[in-house]
Amino acid sequence: MSYAVDPAYRPMMGVLPELDVSDAEKARAVIASMRTEDPMSAVPAAVEVTRRTAPATDGSGIDLVVFRPEDRAGRPLPGIVYFHGGGFVFGDAATDVRVPSALAANLGAVVVSVNYRLAPEHPFPTPFHDAHDALTWVAGDNDLGIDPSRIVLAGISAGAGLAAAVALKARDTDGPAVIFQALDSPVLDDRLLTTSATEYIDSPLWNRQNGIDSWRHYLGADADRNTTSEYAAPARAVDLRGLPPAYIAVTSFDPLRDEGIDYAQRLTQAGVPTELHLYPGTFHGSSGVFPQAAISQRIDADYTAAIRRALTS
Repeated sequence: MSYAVDPAYRPMMGVLPELDVSDAEKARAVIASMRTEDPMSAVPAAVEVTRRTAPATDGSGIDLVVFRPEDRAGRPLPGIVYFHGGGFVFGDAATDVRVPSALAANLGAVVVSVNYRLAPEHPFPTPFHDAHDALTWVAGDNDLGIDPSRIVLAGISAGAGLAAAVALKARDTDGPAVIFQALDSPVLDDRLLTTSATEYIDSPLWNRQNGIDSWRHYLGADADRNTTSEYAAPARAVDLRGLPPAYIAVTSFDPLRDEGIDYAQRLTQAGVPTELHLYPGTFHGSSGVFPQAAISQRIDADYTAAIRRALTS
């Protein structure tokens, strides 16, 4: 199928790799091959980067990368708990730094990026537990200088799905009072029955088969899909009432597009203030692989502006 991508993307489409998630190690190698420079070079000069470890439910530790604006005048700052993308099988907080460090610089917030453990070595519920444990630790650990009344959950792709799942868990357990969830191209539904999930079998970078393989790694090959937890696939949640306000961004040529739109609609119907953006001419991850394009910069700017409004309202 031919895809009418944004004109700014067209000259660069030839450099996109063929990503096959069926083999997690090979997928990780492909993503690693795309890195051409030190990821920390993307961190703005006024942002300080530190490493921390949060306790995990199973007694191990969760690695965190903390981005903190240097000029904070000793006052408590808003906190953003950020989850990187990667289909639950690749990516890490130490290399996915462009967006979280920019959020710290542009919003004057402490951004804690969570290095949750990856499938298939660590299938659900381990990554979810890591994500929720990280939120709980951030909300309760005052030496980060975070105001616990101003905490946002944010993420992209699988990380956005984790953010949505953690928002559900926080609501269900009267956990930390999350004020906003910022979901960029979220992975939400293991059923893959939407129009976009069915039709986009050869879309750029991420396609239907990658979605199938990603969920197989995350849930386990022998998982009973009739009993998939809503904390694994938030689209399965029956009741969305009482969740924090949401911003959801989706790209047009993406198997995940329609599940993001459906979730936004259901949140709205449940009385949750929700803003939805659909960007024409884009595909899954396009703003990350081609950040210099005008449409990518608009995606980033809209995402940042939505979180800013939540923090200042």
